[in-house]
Amino acid sequence: MSERSIWVSDPSHSEITFKVKHLMITNVKGEFRDFTAQMQTLGSDFSKASVNVSIKADSIFTNNGDRDTHLRSADFFQVEQYPEILFRSTSFKQLDEENFKLIGLLKIRDIEKEVTLDVEFGGLTKDPWGREKAGFSVSGKINRTEWGLNWNAALEAGGVLVSEEVRIAAEVQFVKSAE
Repeated sequence: MSERSIWVSDPSHSEITFKVKHLMITNVKGEFRDFTAQMQTLGSDFSKASVNVSIKADSIFTNNGDRDTHLRSADFFQVEQYPEILFRSTSFKQLDEENFKLIGLLKIRDIEKEVTLDVEFGGLTKDPWGREKAGFSVSGKINRTEWGLNWNAALEAGGVLVSEEVRIAAEVQFVKSAE
C-alpha cells in the first residue's frame, strides 16, 4: 500500500480565474491572487485524492479598482465578514488517463453548496531542484445567486448588467511535500 502524500499549490505557477458576461455581450475576466490548495493522495495516485482550497476573498482583481471595491462589498463577497472562500472535495473520480470529475462543497460567505468541476491532469514531472510536481487544469460553472451574490442592474434594452453564470478556471501546479 502506498504512503499518504501531501501536495501543496505552487503560488508562482498557479492561478484561479473567473469570467462573467457584462452587458450581455462580452466577458469580463477576474482572478483571485491569494489562495492555497492542498491535495492528499496515496503516493502519486490521484484517483481518490482529497482537495482543500482556501481563497482570500479580498485578493479579487479585475483590473478595475472601483469594480474590485464593489466586489469586496456587501453586494458581493462581503470580505470584512467573510474573508475566505473555501472548497472541500467530497469526490475525485478518474474518468480516463487525463480526466477527472471533482465534486465538493464551495463556501462563499455563509452559504455552502455542492459544485462539480472538470479536471484535466497535465502530468507529473520533477523540477530542476528535484521536487516532484503535478499539474491540473480545472473548469466549471456556478450560478452566483445560489451563494447570495445577487446584485445586478436591469438594462434599458433588456437583459442585465452582469450574468448570473460565472465560469471558473484554474491552473494549479502542486509540489509534493517532503514529509
